[in-house]
Amino acid sequence: MGHRHDQDRVWDLIDSIKFAMLVTHDGEGDELRARPMQAHGDREEDTIYFLTDRRHHKDDEIQINDNICLAFADTSRQRYLSVTGTATVLDDRARVRDLWEASDQAYWDDENDPDIRVLRVRPSMAEFWDSPGRIVTSVKMAAAALAGTRPKLGENRKVAL
Repeated sequence: MGHRHDQDRVWDLIDSIKFAMLVTHDGEGDELRARPMQAHGDREEDTIYFLTDRRHHKDDEIQINDNICLAFADTSRQRYLSVTGTATVLDDRARVRDLWEASDQAYWDDENDPDIRVLRVRPSMAEFWDSPGRIVTSVKMAAAALAGTRPKLGENRKVAL
C-alpha cells in the first residue's frame, strides 16, 4: 500500500466519520481545549472546512496559535483518525453558502448570519487506526491475551499530507 493510498484512506475517513474534536491552544497557550465540529473535507483542495461562530473562543485561540489537531472517532467500526494542521478563520460568505446544511440551523437562523465564519484547516500529518471490526478485534484481543502476545488491532499509519 502506497503513500497515495494512505492519503485517500485519510480523506475517506474524514468523509465517512464527518465529526471531529477540534483541539486548540487556549489564549495563554498553556492549555488544550477540544470541542466537536462537523468536518467538510475537500481532498481536491487538501483542506478541511468547518463552519464556526466568530463570537466563540476557538476563533480567538486560532488567531494566537494556528496549530490544531482534529480527532475523528467511529467507535462502532473501530476507526480512528488524528489530523494535525494549520487553521485559519475566514469571512468567506460564498464558502459559508457552499457548506451550509439544514442541521446548521441548530446554531444559526440561516447562512446569512453575519457571525458565521469558515474555519479552514490545511492538514500536514495524519495518523489512522483502521480496524477490521469490533467482533474480530475483540476475538483477536482475547486470543492475544490468552497467548500472552500483543493483539493486532488493524492498520495504524502516519501519513504526511
